[in-house]
Amino acid sequence: MFRFSYRAGQKMLCLALAASLAAPVSAQDKTPFREHSGVLPDGTSWLIRVPENWNGRLLRDLDFASFIHAPAYAPRYEDLLARGYAFAGLERHRLRFWQYDPQREILNLQTVQDTFTQLESEPDMVMQYGCSGGGLDSLASAEDYPDKIDGSVVLAAHTPVWIMNSFLDGWFAMRALLAEDFVAQGLGQASDLTVAGLPNAGAGGGLENAGAGGDRNLDAIRASWKSAIENAGKTPEGRARLALAFAIGQWSPWMVEGTDLPDTSDTAAMADMVVKSAMRIAGHVGGTARLYFENAASGQQLSGNEGVDYAAFYANAAPAMKQLVEALYAEAELDLQADLATVDAEPRIAASDYALDFWAGDGRTTTGELEVPAIRIHMLGDWAIPYSLMQGYEALVEQTGTTDLYRQALVQGTGHCDFTAAESSVIVEILAERIETGTWPEVTPEALNTAAAALETGSDPRFVEFGDWRVGAYNRPWTPSQ
Repeated sequence: MFRFSYRAGQKMLCLALAASLAAPVSAQDKTPFREHSGVLPDGTSWLIRVPENWNGRLLRDLDFASFIHAPAYAPRYEDLLARGYAFAGLERHRLRFWQYDPQREILNLQTVQDTFTQLESEPDMVMQYGCSGGGLDSLASAEDYPDKIDGSVVLAAHTPVWIMNSFLDGWFAMRALLAEDFVAQGLGQASDLTVAGLPNAGAGGGLENAGAGGDRNLDAIRASWKSAIENAGKTPEGRARLALAFAIGQWSPWMVEGTDLPDTSDTAAMADMVVKSAMRIAGHVGGTARLYFENAASGQQLSGNEGVDYAAFYANAAPAMKQLVEALYAEAELDLQADLATVDAEPRIAASDYALDFWAGDGRTTTGELEVPAIRIHMLGDWAIPYSLMQGYEALVEQTGTTDLYRQALVQGTGHCDFTAAESSVIVEILAERIETGTWPEVTPEALNTAAAALETGSDPRFVEFGDWRVGAYNRPWTPSQ
């Protein structure tokens, strides 16, 4: 009933807007286009742009209406519009912080696609396109809602249970390893370093923000963590332990925008980068987007680590991180196995069954069971979503036997969703070729860089091999059957 009334309402909106077509071209928009816009019954704004040289291909994007002029996104959109691709997308709902649901986002995108067909014509090819939450929408559409798309372009995708468990592992290890010296230095109590049951409603005070931290609000918890990280960064022992926590969480040590990735053999520079990266994410205790994910599940926590063997998790760390950890532990004259035992001895944290049931729904997680082709890229230095999630998904695809529908590539860059136009456009073009021919073109880093350079986007591609950043196995794949 909901979907019927929703679509009926949208049809009336389409008809009302059909007479108000325009072809605006602002100074910021270089490609002439037709534009349509409106608001869905649930309050979500939508935007359609069709370039005058439309090639018959439509890109559906969660964030198109929100970020059409955002500096990190606009060059990608402009380049694809100039190549003849049309866009149909949404603006992030004003209540998304409290009501995030990728399932609803995907259904809204389907509605806007129907609107596109009514106002323009049936596209020859439809590709889901998106970054971060939009990346999850792309993967989930390719798995659970493939009937209306031909393929998916996936940039820096998160998967909520995966990302929250990966972040929990690193924060849990940091607390186990740093708390003793934090207390010894008179910086606070071990309980100040909260990693779970965190305040739910933001940084303000009040009962609504009481969690495992008692009366301490989120700002106070962040301040404690910053003190703990700063303290650890001053000593060889603390730096070694920070690196170990990053290795256990399968996090990149390189998360600071505007910096260069150190040579992995330069132990001091790598340790400096780990400290800076830890400070970079100290404002997101427990994991980026934690509040979105927990609020969506009625405030219930979706991350847990019952039964986890952290020594085994360390064994899966990327070779570059193992090299760093072992060098720092040798310099500090610390016992690595003893510290792993310390982490493993910590009391465990249980995830909420209610939260897991919510995130098990169609469109809210990934299983690797692709129905249409998908290509995925991720930056090594993404501070918001560990790059290792991409490798975990690759393993799921292999398990489900859908390898022929999937390709992925690593980008050597920092930031979140800060892909260049060259990187974005080349994977769109490659997916379009796969859809048309049934065969993937070559997608090695060298081939991708060559193809991207040939597009002459005015930006540089940065595709690289995984090399020593390839983890032994991603530690935290989760599917509803688990």
